Amino acid sequence: MGKKANQALLRYRKHRQRNVLAQPGPHPFVIVLDHLKAGFNVPKIFRSAQAFGASEVHLVGIGPFDPAAAKGAFKAVPARFYDAFSACHEALRARGYQLFTLEAGCPNSLMRAPLPERSAFVFGHEEMGISFDRADYPDIDCLSIPQVGPMDSLNVSVAASIVMYEYWRQHVSASAS
Repeated sequence: MGKKANQALLRYRKHRQRNVLAQPGPHPFVIVLDHLKAGFNVPKIFRSAQAFGASEVHLVGIGPFDPAAAKGAFKAVPARFYDAFSACHEALRARGYQLFTLEAGCPNSLMRAPLPERSAFVFGHEEMGISFDRADYPDIDCLSIPQVGPMDSLNVSVAASIVMYEYWRQHVSASAS
């Protein structure tokens, strides 16, 4: 292991120890990261989760990552760790969450879907998508982010930020108006 990788691993361990003291954000939505690459996108999503007041971030099958890009958010937003999606799904459903996957081609537009207060948004691997068969989880709805042009997907950290903003727009900004 190189010096930079070793420093990143030490940062991860230090921040993960501090994460146990993290308090949920003021909004009851949850972000689920399903087998994402442990690099750049995971800490960026923590940063957005803190900015939009997420309750928690659930990590499924994600190993150590360098938390530097999170700018301290990995210490502030509670993280829950799972080896398999089934355990994460069970925990969230037991707490009354409605789960949504984000998928290109889904007919349900994020911009037109009313999002329940207790929403959990599942983001799959950047290349392979979600790790589970949606047919095994008929209670999970899909959403898509409307796009113009030939691309059918966005960077996962960008997509997560858009979803968090839309949740915030529907629940927080509406009540603040």
